[in-house]
Amino acid sequence: MTNDITTRAGFAALIGEPNAGKSTLTNALVGAKVSIVTHKVQTTRARIRGVAMDGPDRQIVLVDTPGLFRPRRRLDRAMVAAAWSGAADADVVVLLVEAHRGLTDGVQAILDHLADAPPKAPVWLAINKIDRLKAEGLLDLTARLNAAHPFARTFMISAEKGHGVADLKTALADAMPEGPLLYPEDQIADLPVRMMAAEITREKLTLRLHQELPYQLTVETEAWEERDDGSVRVDQVIYVARDGHKGIVLGHKGETTKAVGRAARLEMEAFLGHRVHLFLQVRVRPNWLEEAERFDAMGLDFRDGR
Repeated sequence: MTNDITTRAGFAALIGEPNAGKSTLTNALVGAKVSIVTHKVQTTRARIRGVAMDGPDRQIVLVDTPGLFRPRRRLDRAMVAAAWSGAADADVVVLLVEAHRGLTDGVQAILDHLADAPPKAPVWLAINKIDRLKAEGLLDLTARLNAAHPFARTFMISAEKGHGVADLKTALADAMPEGPLLYPEDQIADLPVRMMAAEITREKLTLRLHQELPYQLTVETEAWEERDDGSVRVDQVIYVARDGHKGIVLGHKGETTKAVGRAARLEMEAFLGHRVHLFLQVRVRPNWLEEAERFDAMGLDFRDGR
């Protein structure tokens, strides 16, 4: 008796403008939260890999990339480089476009880049947030986008509400190359647990704070101690660029940091499955945006920011 089951596994890169819904779609396809999602743009900084299974023998490694935008700072340039690098290494590239925003200047810039330096992989179009546009508008947008670029396939989805996500997942699984699974079936992300913990805390800070401050801070897990009782002690540092930012992060009598720490600890415990003792410090480092060590901790290449 022969086994006719074909195992497939490969990489699908999600690209698009900031806030197009890449992280939300990554989490929806994986079926668990592996990438932070906030209302603010440029939340994702590095390439985050979520591992989605479509049945026991089909695996899609989703590369959630930073949003593609016009970079101004070293960090911006490194983020954009990480996004295009993720697309270059993929078996399928999926461009997410927000239905209600349509063919913006930013989307056109991405299409121009794809035309000038086409990836080896086929490029698919996923029009996201379809609930925000009427049917006739969706058909018109689909026609305009496909006229602007020869997409191999087009999908209409709502990553947040789940519409069309299952069909996209099945199509991605079908498109993966034949070969053994790249990760164990029960693994949902390819991200060091210390970095995942730092991302959780950064998400809570981003949700709590306003204006430009979230882009001027970063979180690093400085120490990770597993204890005999099964719990873990996590020491993290929140780096900010200015003295004034430190006071904002701490809040009145430290209330902001305490609230952030409480929310982050609860999510870490749910993610890890055991008790977490989280300790946060806030440090001022005026030039952290120019330090290679900080970029390494974020999973970015400092040299790409030149």
